[in-house]
Amino acid sequence: MENAEWYVDWFNSPYYHLLYNHRNDREAISFIDHLCSKLDLKPHYKIWDLACGKGRHAIALNKNGFDVIGTDLAENSIREASGFSNPTLEFLVHDMRDPFKENFFDAVFNVFTSLGYFKDFQDNFLVFENVARSLKKEGEFVVDFFNAERVLSSFKSDYVEQRGNITFEIRKVIANNAIIKHIEFNSGEKNYYFEESVSLLRKEHFLQFAERAGLTLHHTFGNYKLEAFDEKTSERLILIFKK
Repeated sequence: MENAEWYVDWFNSPYYHLLYNHRNDREAISFIDHLCSKLDLKPHYKIWDLACGKGRHAIALNKNGFDVIGTDLAENSIREASGFSNPTLEFLVHDMRDPFKENFFDAVFNVFTSLGYFKDFQDNFLVFENVARSLKKEGEFVVDFFNAERVLSSFKSDYVEQRGNITFEIRKVIANNAIIKHIEFNSGEKNYYFEESVSLLRKEHFLQFAERAGLTLHHTFGNYKLEAFDEKTSERLILIFKK
């Protein structure tokens, strides 16, 4: 697999969704509800769910009364998400490094650690630049990432995840300020290998991207209940920027 584009094959694989099928949809909906209340979004505001996967957050946003466009690089995920499309909910295949709908959105959501995958570190800034262009004046950008300090303090290098009759053997290493995860398993008498790589982005990195893109930080939270962020103990790093 080409290392620079590992996410194209892996995110399109049914095994990716199987490995991460423990994600809590109820928690995702609660998170969206908390955010909508905090941002004071108005009915039919236009929202971009950037890196939407199969659309669980976009669907929740749409049910809250907003006009939503979800985009993702994984064609299979967009195909599945499109089954939930309606006149105010649309899904499109799109690379977040490319411009999209200038001065169009009231808010952009990038949640569940959907940045930091690129081989070129500066591509993360391109995302911020494109988001800034897509936002209306006073529009808001929500970034939800893991808390790098907590991840490092509880780092586990080797472990196994069982999903049905498939055993995922996982080995993680830290190199070049990134977590690289090696994933091996057997299915249907065939051996598979995938690799994930995500940069250990910290708050200062996001602040640098935002400043260059013309965005200003307004809120910082440490979990999906939007409680205060603590660098040592918080599970998440949730940042809300404004144009």
